[in-house]
Amino acid sequence: MKTGSAGRQKHQWALRLLMILAIGISAFAAQPAEAQERRTLFNLLFGRREPPPVYDDTPIYEPRQRRQPQQRDKPRKARQKAKPVPAEPAPVVVEKLDTAKKVLVVGDFVGDSLGDGLKTAFETTPGIVIETRANGSSGLVRDDYFDWPANLPGYVAEVKPSLIIVSLGANERQPMSIGGEMEKFRTDRWFTEYTRRVAAFATLAHGQQLPLLWVGMPPFQSSSMTADMVTLNGIFRAEAEKAGGTFIDIWEGFVDESGKFVMTGSDINGQQVRLRGSDGINLTKAGKRKLAFYVEKDIRKLLGATAAGGEMPGKDGLKDLVTAPPIAIEDIVQTQPISLIDPDLDGGAALLGGEATLAGNGKSARDRLVEKGEIAAAPAGRVDDFRLAKPETVISNPVIRN
Repeated sequence: MKTGSAGRQKHQWALRLLMILAIGISAFAAQPAEAQERRTLFNLLFGRREPPPVYDDTPIYEPRQRRQPQQRDKPRKARQKAKPVPAEPAPVVVEKLDTAKKVLVVGDFVGDSLGDGLKTAFETTPGIVIETRANGSSGLVRDDYFDWPANLPGYVAEVKPSLIIVSLGANERQPMSIGGEMEKFRTDRWFTEYTRRVAAFATLAHGQQLPLLWVGMPPFQSSSMTADMVTLNGIFRAEAEKAGGTFIDIWEGFVDESGKFVMTGSDINGQQVRLRGSDGINLTKAGKRKLAFYVEKDIRKLLGATAAGGEMPGKDGLKDLVTAPPIAIEDIVQTQPISLIDPDLDGGAALLGGEATLAGNGKSARDRLVEKGEIAAAPAGRVDDFRLAKPETVISNPVIRN
């Protein structure tokens, strides 16, 4: 049954298809020749798709341009001239005295930065002149590149300083030539030789009876370099103090509360500024000034009145000071002397015009109530005064009757 029904359905579909083809052929034959050329069997079955219309670009009419109303020219506002940025006041140049004391600063690039900061700190002090003799890549390790013990006496003879400041150590992390052999950094032999060189240089700097300030190294961005600076600062402190100098520790000014290196920190006024360069090694202008801040106080203390800003005024400079006239003798109130062995201190136990204090038995009302059950009598007229006979001084309020 199923096979026969399927065959009939296929036969019906075939008949329908033949009828459609016959209708299409007859319709195609009835069309004109031009239409037959343009129409196809596909168009007859599924419809004809008209081509998009072609428009002529020539406008049919010219649109009139709407006349814009004449607008009066508005007066242009005068451009406001940019307010000039006030220039920073030029630093006051103070002429140094002929008798000014000179401070010699020697060292590497950190010592050079220290010299710049000290020049800013003492630029208004006529009695102090800062002289810097620094070599940025120098140290006590590479004496073949720059020999500090050989050059320091010449700098002292040239400047004739009253104080010597040493700041070096940032370039020492390298092998050292000892007895013609290169010794690696951080070995026991390396530290022994370096300690000897530091001691000799500190003794040379302090040898001419000049005050010596040895400034320690700051931390750096590299953690390994910072750890080495801690070790070197310990050597600098010990050997400088043995030679009679003073070691100045600047470490806390360039770390945070936990002791870590910082690029930005507080300046000498407490404002947050950039202290170090982008390389984490060099110092900015504010960093140089802060570096000098730790040394400035010791310089002023060692050089005394010269660092105060000039000569002390004489008697003619103090004539305008206001002074109070001395008090006349007759205006002084004289009192009798008081003996230290007087037990009563001339009646000091009583108030002025008062009577002597009544002596008591030492028992308070509370003690008498707790120990013996005695109740202190209420003062006359108080609400808890229950005595039958009222004193005459107490007047009871009259009863007001209507």
